Amino acid sequence: MTPLMLALIIFAIMLVLMAVRVPIAAAMFVAGVVGYVMQAGWLPLSNFLNTQAFARFASYDLSVIPLFILMGNFATQGGISKALFNIASIVMGRFRGGLAMAAVLASAAFGSICGSSVATAATITSVALPEMKRHGYSGRLATGTLAAGGTLGILIPPSVPLVIYAILAEQNIAKLFAAAMVPGLIAMLGYMVAIAIYVRVVPGQAPLVEDDAPKLSMAAVLAIIPITLVFFIVFGGIYGGFFTPTEGAAVGAAATFVAAMLKREMTAQKFKHCFYATAESSAMIFMIFLGADLMNSALSLTQVPAQLASVVNGWGLSPLMVVSAILLFYVVLGAVMDELSMILLTIPIFFPMIMGLDFGMSKELTAIWFGIMVLMTVGFGLLAPPVGLNVYVVNSLAKDVPISESYKGVLPFLISDTLRTLLLLFFPSVSLWILQFIK
Repeated sequence: MTPLMLALIIFAIMLVLMAVRVPIAAAMFVAGVVGYVMQAGWLPLSNFLNTQAFARFASYDLSVIPLFILMGNFATQGGISKALFNIASIVMGRFRGGLAMAAVLASAAFGSICGSSVATAATITSVALPEMKRHGYSGRLATGTLAAGGTLGILIPPSVPLVIYAILAEQNIAKLFAAAMVPGLIAMLGYMVAIAIYVRVVPGQAPLVEDDAPKLSMAAVLAIIPITLVFFIVFGGIYGGFFTPTEGAAVGAAATFVAAMLKREMTAQKFKHCFYATAESSAMIFMIFLGADLMNSALSLTQVPAQLASVVNGWGLSPLMVVSAILLFYVVLGAVMDELSMILLTIPIFFPMIMGLDFGMSKELTAIWFGIMVLMTVGFGLLAPPVGLNVYVVNSLAKDVPISESYKGVLPFLISDTLRTLLLLFFPSVSLWILQFIK
């Protein structure tokens, strides 16, 4: 059997198991076991499993993931999202489509302390959706906006997928976070522009003006001060050299807990839920890590990834064409896989290929830029049909809105995503210029 046939069998086993609803971690693990045994036998597989789990999970860098997840859970359970949406609606309420823009602003602000797309979408939806319905927003625009706004949870640091990329690509987490800031802000502004255009081009989706737009008050401003301080403490500390990203995540989790306590919404039950939810999410991510490691090891034995890199380099394609093809592949793969699984499975294959191409930049800048491009494309996959995980999450909370309407609602945001991705693809300096200020 040829190496290519073996690689295709490994992928086919994974996809079949996913199709019958086997969890993605188990699907990759089983596919990896079959591929490894077919090539090396049971004894080498046993030796690999005996050492790989400890070698992977003993990594100090991995501890940043549960800490950022815990930080997001404290923010979710502490009622912080409501304060963010209130101040955003006060600022944007006077504009047409203002509440939708406020939802985007609140999602961006919440994403800066959460790091999870799904958590951001679900949390802001629970606060913003009733208000948008009360003011006469269509289900299409409301759910589309909230699903798109949720993607800002991973585009604006801290971002769990970006942390995982940093670990796999052995890059500096702080520099990746810095490089993601400008694209994240561009995403936020692009979504707001998309809303402004959409409500004018498509009538009946939003009220002309907000009749009862709230007024700015000292109470509304004071409500967001604690979480604003958390953001500046975490990122100011990281980029000021006071602590590492992992230490910053720990400080952020503790500070977010204090902010939640100050709002007096953190009960004992919610406190317990934060740790249970963090343990569940972290366990899921680490199991995907283990499954992806085994599957990637089986694929490495076939040597197909290395051969693929040689073949692509031999085609003489421009580096931008290679990256474009990889990003299109991510869009297709996003129809069947979540963002973490895609990154864990594909980065070990694509990253060496990208590092072998000449983009006119240093290897470090190339690695960081490629990570940002992957992150942008992963965000696209969270919205695009036929899956679009964020669309499903938001639609499940808006039970009276057909899923087809939610998919129509995300189309303007997918256009915005496409334009932003093209901008970052052809002008890498948009995200990389900020690195000159990072030590």
